Amino acid sequence: MKVVVDDKIPYIQAAASRLFDEVVYLSGTEFRNSREVCDADALIVRTRTHCDRELLGGTSVRFIATATIGFDHINTSDLERLGIRWTNCPGCNASSVGQYVRNALALVSKAEGRRMEDYVVGIVGYGHVGHEVYKALRQAGCSILVNDPPLQEVGEADVALVELSDIAKECDVVTFHTPLQTDGNYPTFHLADSDFFAQLARKPVIINAARGGVVDEQAMIKAFGCGMIDKMVVDTWEDEPNINHELLKKAAIATPHIAGYSADGKSNATRMALRAVCDFFGIAIDDESEFLRLTAPPALPPDCIPTGDVMKDWLALYNPHDDSGRLKEHPGQFEWLRGNYPLRREGFA
Repeated sequence: MKVVVDDKIPYIQAAASRLFDEVVYLSGTEFRNSREVCDADALIVRTRTHCDRELLGGTSVRFIATATIGFDHINTSDLERLGIRWTNCPGCNASSVGQYVRNALALVSKAEGRRMEDYVVGIVGYGHVGHEVYKALRQAGCSILVNDPPLQEVGEADVALVELSDIAKECDVVTFHTPLQTDGNYPTFHLADSDFFAQLARKPVIINAARGGVVDEQAMIKAFGCGMIDKMVVDTWEDEPNINHELLKKAAIATPHIAGYSADGKSNATRMALRAVCDFFGIAIDDESEFLRLTAPPALPPDCIPTGDVMKDWLALYNPHDDSGRLKEHPGQFEWLRGNYPLRREGFA
């Protein structure tokens, strides 16, 4: 059995070599022009590989696992017509995004001389990621409002839900965690547009760690220039990797789509993708403890221990200003910074 794997997926090589007969590693952009895909049985990809009829037509591929939460790079209609099954890794890096949002807000609070408890935060989107962001911010002491119309319709949320207009009027921070949907009953493309920004009542911090197209960047820049927004924290961008340099310059924190890039989250995704391929092809993972060991992230250095100062410890594990500084200094290296990201840990254990 042959599997072609994105070479930027960490903690996968040792386990994959034991599970599959042949494993080939390609960069995300090499899949489209590689003969290796033609006779592959399965692909394990990231967001940089667009899986559609052009890539997969005439190949022997039967299954695709994307080691990501998002799947807007998967043309689901094309795959259905080709008879190719696929899966993503829902929730794999959700707690990593929670860490990113919490720590970004911690930096904002330090700069403003405010306590985390002083903020009312609006979370837009309450799926796997939104739920983890909620947990991280609640533990930090923030008050939280949540908006998620699809959940509100089916009545499955474990928190009270409010309208987006309530978020705009009542929150000091608004953070977006929806998928990118251009159609359907609840489209999210440019969910934060000029109409949304016009409703803002408390000059909030806007955080986008969802998908670039969820926020209308030009409208946000204009709202910022008009004083409707206090600060912008941007991890996901329209037209990646060709990001908006004006937004980059004006954002308080600007990072190269790495909010979910913790070692813990990547390990989760690798395990989920490998299990999915094994399940589809009926391959047994004979030694579970060895599988977990082979796909585990490296341990922290022995001198990396908590101090007891909660915010200091958060930022010791991960300070978003470090990533922001690198991107602001090297804006043309967005893809390199993302592809060669030094994966962080979420906790000391």
